[in-house]
Amino acid sequence: MTKNEKERTISVQQAIEARHSIRKYKQEPIDKQELIKIFEQVRLSPSAWNLQPWRFHVVTQTGLKAKLEEAAYGQKQVTSAPAVVVVASDMEDVLANLEETVHPGLPAERKEEEVANLAGFFNGMSVEDRAQWGLTQTNIAFGFLMLAVQGYGYSSVPMLGFDQDKVRELLNLPEHVKFAGILPIGKADGEGHPHHRLQLDRIVSFH
Repeated sequence: MTKNEKERTISVQQAIEARHSIRKYKQEPIDKQELIKIFEQVRLSPSAWNLQPWRFHVVTQTGLKAKLEEAAYGQKQVTSAPAVVVVASDMEDVLANLEETVHPGLPAERKEEEVANLAGFFNGMSVEDRAQWGLTQTNIAFGFLMLAVQGYGYSSVPMLGFDQDKVRELLNLPEHVKFAGILPIGKADGEGHPHHRLQLDRIVSFH
């Protein structure tokens, strides 16, 4: 990270405290290199067995965003934002390429053992069950994505209200793919609502 980037980015605490759901964005495009920097951070998200089932589909084309808005029941933040990220999970792609996830520092024999163990475990599950497992991992990356976006000075709003079949069709994704959500991102044009969260004693217990 360059000196200018360090000056422009904010701390994790600042990103968490500053993040609000924003539904209207300034009509300013996001440079592709900026998006790449964000995803360089997001790809470091933790993942069980290092399987990394998350797949990010970044939509910036005006026509495709309009179709995504329609699939999202007309929610205007989709077309207001300069970029929209569809966060998906694809465990079948993971299983077809397990060798990619094994640490390169392992001896060849150990790598083969790891691939065989993982294949045996997940092939013993139904496609639906392992898809749901992958989705739990992808949700972690979704959270990291929101923080990375905020850390680089952009705003976002997580969305779960959309027709998943229509989004699959628009992005030409296979049936087994699961969605963690859609994330419009851009420079905020206005402020979000103040945080209203439960008190700690409602959500945290010490044992």
